[in-house]
Amino acid sequence: MSVVHRLTAGWLVDHLSFINQCGYEICESFAYPGGVTLSTSVTSSEDYHATSSFVATSSSRDGPIPGPGDVIETEGKTTKKRYVFREEFFDISKPRIAAAPEEQLWQGCPEYVWVFFLSSWSNAFCFFFHCLLVLQKRKRKCVFNQGEVDALEYHSKVRKLIWEGTLHLVQEGLRSGFLYPTTAELSCRKNVVPGCGLAELCEMVKQFPAVNESDHEAVYVLDDEISIPEQDLLSCVTENSSNCAKMVMLMGQKYLVPPKSSFLLSDISCLQPLLNYKKKYDVIVIDPPWENKSVKRSNRYSYLSSWQIKQIPVPALAAPNCLVVTWVTNRQKHLRFVKDELYPHWSVKTLAEWQWVKITRAGEFILPLDSLHKKPYEILVLGRVQGNVKEALRPSEGVLPVPEQKLIVSVPCSLHSHKPPLTAVLAEFIKADVECLELFARNLQPGWTSWGNEVLKFQHIDYFTLLQNE
Repeated sequence: MSVVHRLTAGWLVDHLSFINQCGYEICESFAYPGGVTLSTSVTSSEDYHATSSFVATSSSRDGPIPGPGDVIETEGKTTKKRYVFREEFFDISKPRIAAAPEEQLWQGCPEYVWVFFLSSWSNAFCFFFHCLLVLQKRKRKCVFNQGEVDALEYHSKVRKLIWEGTLHLVQEGLRSGFLYPTTAELSCRKNVVPGCGLAELCEMVKQFPAVNESDHEAVYVLDDEISIPEQDLLSCVTENSSNCAKMVMLMGQKYLVPPKSSFLLSDISCLQPLLNYKKKYDVIVIDPPWENKSVKRSNRYSYLSSWQIKQIPVPALAAPNCLVVTWVTNRQKHLRFVKDELYPHWSVKTLAEWQWVKITRAGEFILPLDSLHKKPYEILVLGRVQGNVKEALRPSEGVLPVPEQKLIVSVPCSLHSHKPPLTAVLAEFIKADVECLELFARNLQPGWTSWGNEVLKFQHIDYFTLLQNE
């Protein structure tokens, strides 16, 4: 499970463990000169100790000859390669910016914490005094603009909840050994991020004939072939319905696809294949590419306007009483838009605002809690689709009401916008065996359908490490 500790305040989550529990064991096919191919499989963790048979078939083409590090299946014996996500992407041992001593949660000293709480009544005053000092350092005469004032007001409301809830979860993590104090310096290692070119690939779909409701297959089911025709990939949902993971190749790049997962690689202009898939989802998680000044300046990431986000056909994809979860930046403009415009437009009733709090391996905030530039937390807005009264959730279904405030605390991935998994934390608020959808996804999960123009980004083989066989 990805949840390490569960308290009243929320959950301490292990993102890396969740990825590696998805099951990325693989045996590849090897073609020998002379036309013999060894049939192999890609197996999830549940089937790790299962056996499979040796199958020889003739082939008209030569393939790679297995080398010393390759794994080959033989009759009565099964050997596999196991891939795990590279641990260094979660090696956050020090804060990005050092916090003041009173904000360093990892110390775990009860006397110190007690003294801090005795002075908690003055926290708000100290925070605003700190803001004034920052303004003086900026050497500007103007006061806070409206966006900054709104952000300060919101932060003053949630600050105590975030501080106290994170402290309790961190203390549990320290006691269990999941978190640990460290004096290690920040790693100087630079992780090479593969250039997948997925967003560029999505431009190809615009050159294909338009997909409508009737003229194309809705699903492309993965088989043992490693390559997928680009047109099939971009014009219908690709599904791995087996209990085995799959390796696929796209434009010369390899990607790992977990079992029981499906995805559509496209941009917002090509959503019809997802509608053709004819599924209704009980959970929809949305991580929109929000428009902001830094994104506009950098020109590295695409973004959508509020009007474009409203055009996403959530009502057509949602089952009755669907739980909708939207990731929101700390800009209050975006938060108000989701609650006051977007959710009403989709007939979704807002239920709660949760926070994802980012900490180091030592339990410190990755950024000072009172930083004016960026906060060590992000916001999730949860709501339910309002349908027929007769279809409302019944207590007998064992679904708990969504609490108004919860924290998801985790060590974040250093890769941009790799959000923590929500499967385990949402489990008690939804029925069992539900259909789940993630929009604007950058990775895949077993049991989920994922859509986005970079939906395979973090499935790239270069993000994984091959373990030695046991």
